[in-house]
Amino acid sequence: MLSLINKLYVIERETKALSVNEKHLQRQEKSLPVLNQLKIYLEENQHKVPKDSLTGKAMTYLGNQWEKLNVYCTNGELNMSNILAENAIRPFVIGRKAWLFSDTPAGAHASSIHYSLIETAKANGLEPYEYLKQVLTALPYAGTVDKVEALLPWNIKKSDTPE
Repeated sequence: MLSLINKLYVIERETKALSVNEKHLQRQEKSLPVLNQLKIYLEENQHKVPKDSLTGKAMTYLGNQWEKLNVYCTNGELNMSNILAENAIRPFVIGRKAWLFSDTPAGAHASSIHYSLIETAKANGLEPYEYLKQVLTALPYAGTVDKVEALLPWNIKKSDTPE
């Protein structure tokens, strides 16, 4: 089972530099057959493992999440793994105990908005300080929904924020 999962990661590494369309085609051609092998293995072996064991729980989870696991093969823009999202929020998960005693719920809410903006800016290749400076300067003058949407991180080109 682990070797099949590893094959999926190898395919992802090999297709990393491809265009979205090429990546989608490669996943259809290479990843789906491996996923089908994995599904067959799961169906043939799940009953052989105690359900309450760690392996049994992992196999049950895999079976229950099967449709969601396959979604990344339908779109070359999707990642197979959510590790990038997990790594982005890790500092906040670790720090949440320190923030347990935020002065007010409103302060905690404001902090969560700032963290979300910062991490979204990073995920879109923007320098967070420059992005926030640009947004906070332009936002009071954004009188339409289109002008507000133009300030979203994925709508700003990297060259739009000063270095």
